Amino acid sequence: MATYLDVLLFSLLGGVISLIGGVLLIRKRSTAEKLAKYATPFAAGALLSAVFLDLLHEGVEMTEPYNVMLAALVGIVLFFFAERFLHWFHHHHVNEKSETDPSSSLVIVGDTMHNILDGVAIAASFLVSVPTGIVTTLAVAAHEIPQEIGDFGLLLKKGLSRKKVLLVNIMSALATTAAALLTFALGSADKLPIGVLLGLSAGFLLYIAMSDIIPDIHESTPKKKLLDWQPLMLLFGVIAVAFTINIAHKYIDPEHGHEEGVKTEQHADETEEAHADE
Repeated sequence: MATYLDVLLFSLLGGVISLIGGVLLIRKRSTAEKLAKYATPFAAGALLSAVFLDLLHEGVEMTEPYNVMLAALVGIVLFFFAERFLHWFHHHHVNEKSETDPSSSLVIVGDTMHNILDGVAIAASFLVSVPTGIVTTLAVAAHEIPQEIGDFGLLLKKGLSRKKVLLVNIMSALATTAAALLTFALGSADKLPIGVLLGLSAGFLLYIAMSDIIPDIHESTPKKKLLDWQPLMLLFGVIAVAFTINIAHKYIDPEHGHEEGVKTEQHADETEEAHADE
């Protein structure tokens, strides 16, 4: 069973990891750009594994599959409109020559809202189990690294000092922890439909992977090559997080894994009984 300390530590850790790329950008741009190139496809794979192998799986275990899938669909549509009208999730794609750069305040507000939603996803996962929370935190942190690099660069271009950019992003990152603690507090009092919330979180993360990160990979991959290192990094992200999910549930929370095994056995027994009745 997860505690407030688990949520506090891992949400803070996720925020710190996400800022690494931005800090590197301030110190050395070339290093940050190299990190973003590798982190971006890895993050896509990490998000896909976290969504399909953990969040949706756990959500279906907790409530009706239809409700979970509907929540995931709502999450995708919701964040589509958020991107469409407010540029919350694609402002890091804006290049230096664009005439439609959002204002620095919009970048900050958008990043903060994004971090709040990350916090909700992390807390919803910890409400299920510690391993699910850890896996979600790692996946969220992975996709935040390239985004924060884009945020830092855009704010620096807008004329903010390095010190102010760093301070603003630290404060924005703390929104993840605040949202996570609040969500965990509400959920621990049985006031939240956790299965549905996991579906919403899955839709949010899936949208980012499929509409944001993967198109970037296609655009930056040489057209004459079927595969290069970026698709391989995506595959590595899928495998790495899938392996992490398996290890986390097996060793960090063995009781959770045992419960799933019991549910599987019960389901098998019920199926056999149904066939016997027929």
